[in-house]
Amino acid sequence: MRGRIPDNFIDELLTRVDIVDVIERRVPLKKAGREWTACCPFHNERSPSFYVSPQKQFFHCFGCGAHGSAIKFIMDYDRLEFPDAIEELAQSVGMKVPYEGGRDDKPREDRSDLYTLLDEAASFYQRELGNSPEARAYIDRRGLDDETVKRFRIGWAPAGFDGVMKALGTTDRRRQLLNEAGMVASNERGNRYDRFRERVMFPILDRRGRVIAFGGRVLSSEQSPKYLNSPETPLFHKGRELFALWQVKQAHQHLTRIMVVEGYMDVIALHQAGLPIAVATLGTATTPEHAEVLFRAAPDVYFCFDGDRAGRQAAWRALESILPRMRDGRQAHFLFLPDGEDPDTLVRKEGKDGFEQRMKNAMPMSEYFFEELGRDVDTSRIDGKARLAERARPLIAKLPDGAFRDLMAQELQRRTGARAVLDAEPEPARKLPARPANVQRSLVRSAITLLLAQPSLAEDVEPPYPFLRLDRPGVGLLAELIDVARARPGINPAVLVEHFLDRPEYGSLQKLMQAEVIGEAEMQRVEFLDALAQMQRQVTTQRREYLIARSREGVLDDTEKAELRVLLAARAAPAAADGE
Repeated sequence: MRGRIPDNFIDELLTRVDIVDVIERRVPLKKAGREWTACCPFHNERSPSFYVSPQKQFFHCFGCGAHGSAIKFIMDYDRLEFPDAIEELAQSVGMKVPYEGGRDDKPREDRSDLYTLLDEAASFYQRELGNSPEARAYIDRRGLDDETVKRFRIGWAPAGFDGVMKALGTTDRRRQLLNEAGMVASNERGNRYDRFRERVMFPILDRRGRVIAFGGRVLSSEQSPKYLNSPETPLFHKGRELFALWQVKQAHQHLTRIMVVEGYMDVIALHQAGLPIAVATLGTATTPEHAEVLFRAAPDVYFCFDGDRAGRQAAWRALESILPRMRDGRQAHFLFLPDGEDPDTLVRKEGKDGFEQRMKNAMPMSEYFFEELGRDVDTSRIDGKARLAERARPLIAKLPDGAFRDLMAQELQRRTGARAVLDAEPEPARKLPARPANVQRSLVRSAITLLLAQPSLAEDVEPPYPFLRLDRPGVGLLAELIDVARARPGINPAVLVEHFLDRPEYGSLQKLMQAEVIGEAEMQRVEFLDALAQMQRQVTTQRREYLIARSREGVLDDTEKAELRVLLAARAAPAAADGE
């Protein structure tokens, strides 16, 4: 049992998903013989060392050592916990994860009751919107239609100190959850009250469409603060989340571009105008975590800011966050708006086509980079060029190794005449370990490796297994692998290995999965059965040597003496035949 998700469901899930499809939706793959390959998404490299095996349903990078099943890839790439990775994969193939109850197996990360409560809070605010003429008037004044209001689940937090507490805090446990979800606050006297009051409410959803927090906006600019977000909670970390990312992904099967704007209403106005590509950070500057999420969502990222000083500062912080993630094939653009305008007002005035034109004219990251660094530098003077080079070099050094980094260094040299030597020490050339195809392995390891490559080999082995008497490491594991494979005809290698996820042997099995097995299926079958036969012969040899040693000590009983005579006769028979 892993958490509360049954093992047989995990096995069935890994049988349903194709690891090539799972990875290719996130990383471009190229066919390479029987496998697929790509530049590793987990470290920077120029030459592909990341391989995906459809036969084994397994990935492995020979550069950094990352490896595993589709579940492990989702956990590492999407930065999900194990249960969330299972949910993500299950959703992709139309399966529903069955959770088993019970106090002893309930995982600490299970927050289903918290998600349920927040969803109820969103529904409460939605109902209250219809009861508030002033909130409805604000919505109408902003030009939002009913479909948009429904899609974003826009609501209203009524006046009063206990609206949510009365509606949802019906038990001690639910009142505790309201506090844990950041829906209530406490004053100096310890009295609790609704955190959100008299505000238009915008639910914040996670990547699976679940409500995890709220943002609230006052109706009048005279009230303060204008925007109020949920505090950090077990579900909500503002430095990682983006408002409306769920809606963006729902609107696009293959997303090619995404835009970051500053406010909730800017996002919603762009979506309603036919540009469902906008997201917003949640009261914070663009973080490295945001940058990673953005580039995972789309290869082209646009940052849209006001043209004033604050907007320029926000843009530069965004640039610093994305530099280490600008792998080849990714592009970033910066769009600065006229004074007094925001995306909401502009898209109303110019429509979708007008805003699209502004996006086409947005500054590429490279152009903005050099323009901003050289804003107060006279590059017609030698000392000015030196200053620009001094500022740019450490930043260019943060770029991943690749063509874009090389071109940025060349552009710096063109602008300054300075040699494009970067401050950062280049990573030493990584010698890729050779695939362990011809490495000498013990018979037990060889048999396990062959079985992991082709689990159907277990069908040729009938219990009881004579090799179990062999005193060698891994014999018990081999027998258990055969048992699992025999019990699950058609099991694929990744599913077979996942049976051992919570076991100490899991790491070793993952490494053996990396081994390249030579030969066609029939040759592998012959080699596997031969390894078992040799192990059985070793059992006989071990037993014979053990009995001979006991005979020399004079401690053999009659049964053991008879067994030794049979073993000695069996050894002598082949020798006599060879002498004829």
